[in-house]
Amino acid sequence: MKTTPPTGPRAARKREAIVRAARALFLREGFGVGMDAIAAEAGVSKVTVYNHFGSKEALFTAVVSGALDDPLDTTGATDGPDFARLAEADDLVATLTEAGRAWTAAVRRDDEGRALRTLVATELHRFPELGTAWREHGPAGHHPAVADALRTLAERGRLEIPDLEVAVLQLYSLLVFPQLVFEQYGTELTEDLAERLLVDGVGMFLRRYAPRQ
Repeated sequence: MKTTPPTGPRAARKREAIVRAARALFLREGFGVGMDAIAAEAGVSKVTVYNHFGSKEALFTAVVSGALDDPLDTTGATDGPDFARLAEADDLVATLTEAGRAWTAAVRRDDEGRALRTLVATELHRFPELGTAWREHGPAGHHPAVADALRTLAERGRLEIPDLEVAVLQLYSLLVFPQLVFEQYGTELTEDLAERLLVDGVGMFLRRYAPRQ
C-alpha cells in the first residue's frame, strides 16, 4: 500500500538530510550501501527514510535527479542559468541562449553530478530496477525549472508546446547532451564547437515551437 510522504518544514529538512546523506554514501560505496547506514548518516530512523521515499530505488532516483537539476539552481550562484527569466523575456533567443550557456558551463563544472551519472551506468547491470525508477520519474521531474519555464511560455502564447515531456527532452538534448557524450569519452567540447552547438540548438528549438501565425 502506497503511503503519502510526510509534509511540512520539519519533514522537508529531514528529506533534505536524507538525500544529502544518501548522495555521499552512494558516491562513496555504490548502490549496495544499506538503508541503515543512510539513516545513521542522516541522523534519522530507517522508518523515517522509508516514510519519505518508500524504497532505496526511489531514494537513489531522488539523489540523481537532484544532481541533474543542481546546475539549474541559482540560489547559491550568481552565474547559474535563470530559466525563470524566460517567461518575461522580450528576446527569447538571447535569453534562452544566455541561460543555455550558463547551464552547459555549470554542467561542465559539476564533478559530483558526473560521478553520479557514472554510478548509474556502473550499477545498472546489478540493479536494473534503477532504470525503471529513473524512467518513471519523467523528464519534467528531472528538470522542473526547465519544465516550469516552458509551461509558462506555452500558457502565455509565447511558444506552442503540445507535448511538454518531449520539449524538455529536446531542449536538454540540444543544449546539454553533447557535453555528456564527449565527457563519457574522457574529453570535452572545444569552446568554439560548444558555442556553435548552443546557438544553433536554441534556434532549432525556438523555430520548432514558434506559435503558428
